[in-house]
Amino acid sequence: MPFNAPPGTDPERHTERLPRRIYRLRMLGMGLGALPIGMVLLENQAGAGHWVFLLFTTVVWPQLALWLALRHPVPFRGEIRNLLVDSILAGMWVPLMAFNLLPSVLLVTLATVDKISTGIDRLWYWSLPLMAAGAVAAGMASGFEVQAVTSMPVMVACLPMLLIHTIAVSQASYRLVRKVKRQNRQLDELSRRDTLTALDSRRYWQEQAALLLDQCADTGEPATLLMIDIDHFKAINDRHGHAAGDDVLRATAEVIRQSIRGHDAAGRLGGDEFAVLLRGTDVDAAGIVAQRIREGVQALQVDSAPGLRPTVSLGLAKTTGAAGLRAWLEAADRALYQAKSRGRNQLAIDDGLQAIVDTP
Repeated sequence: MPFNAPPGTDPERHTERLPRRIYRLRMLGMGLGALPIGMVLLENQAGAGHWVFLLFTTVVWPQLALWLALRHPVPFRGEIRNLLVDSILAGMWVPLMAFNLLPSVLLVTLATVDKISTGIDRLWYWSLPLMAAGAVAAGMASGFEVQAVTSMPVMVACLPMLLIHTIAVSQASYRLVRKVKRQNRQLDELSRRDTLTALDSRRYWQEQAALLLDQCADTGEPATLLMIDIDHFKAINDRHGHAAGDDVLRATAEVIRQSIRGHDAAGRLGGDEFAVLLRGTDVDAAGIVAQRIREGVQALQVDSAPGLRPTVSLGLAKTTGAAGLRAWLEAADRALYQAKSRGRNQLAIDDGLQAIVDTP
């Protein structure tokens, strides 16, 4: 009965969905197991007690297991108990089939695989001594009769259980792998994105910047870096509130996004500081983009703060090839400092020696 428990899920939060899902799979597994067991019982001319126990195992127990799980204070834990009972029943059928080789091995193996496929930590390990205990108890009751040879009819009866069970477990494992991959993609996307502005996160943006620098060093392609700060952002928070400050950050990020190309990279480095990588762009072309951003921010109207007209200061630096990312960031930061110190709401360009200020 394959079941894939969500990794990292708190079992206390599981509802009755788990027992109902297991119920369908238990009915399938028990029904398939009835075929080889029944064939062995026919060949061994088993008594009525064996057939009654087979009816209990394959028909009554799945219904009883569902009933018990749904009435447990924590259905998830109730279903764990039921899964362990499944293993006890599987172990009991080994001596009751007189240790018929193929169905015994198949039953024990698939019962263990079921526990592994649940993803519940160490469940398969817990099931082994219970399975052995079930085998010993049933063996003592039946006299440990051994008829290990498997006939062709019994082999054929084992095939549906082997084939269908294997496919069911594979499908469940495939769904789990797909789910984990989807969650990993979502986590990766979250790690790449700043949650407030939806621009690149600091870490991811720095990775992109380092990669671009390496490419520029190899190819000689030009690139420029823009550092952007919202002017007097602390005063905006103090005067209009942090909600308005967040609105300004989001609106500024949207202006940046609309002002650059798809293959450029914009990120939020923290607070009110943004950075933009302009690929294949010289200083003159980057200056046009910077002025577009400055004018776009200056034209913003913030609904949560009527009358507020935010502005930004920008620092621009071209790549210096082998100088490294830190030197590139420091050059753009120097230019940004010059733009701020000379009145804000303007662009300053670092030429390697001093910042050239372009006032509006």
